[in-house]
Amino acid sequence: MTRKALLVDFKYCTGCHACEVACKQEHGLEKGQHGIQVFQMGPWKTNEGKWVHNYIPVPTDQCDLCAERVASGRIPTCAHHCQARCIEYGPADELAQRAVTEQKVAIYLP
Repeated sequence: MTRKALLVDFKYCTGCHACEVACKQEHGLEKGQHGIQVFQMGPWKTNEGKWVHNYIPVPTDQCDLCAERVASGRIPTCAHHCQARCIEYGPADELAQRAVTEQKVAIYLP
């Protein structure tokens, strides 16, 4: 069986929190519980005088890669609902290779 993973490309995350909301609804998580959580870095001012901030979606220890959804042939809800398409689901070895060759930021294996 091929091990599956999430590939997260932080540079395209817009901070919409759709992944968080979808995860909470899918798993019935209560306030303060997260399967994935979006953190904000910044804002800070660049040398050109522009304000910058980054959003970083991070799976937590409560993430099970939506085992029930995946068992029924669907992808994890965070990847399905990611509006920026910066969260991808697939074979871990393929995603790890892409993370290296395309200089993606993180791969998550539960």
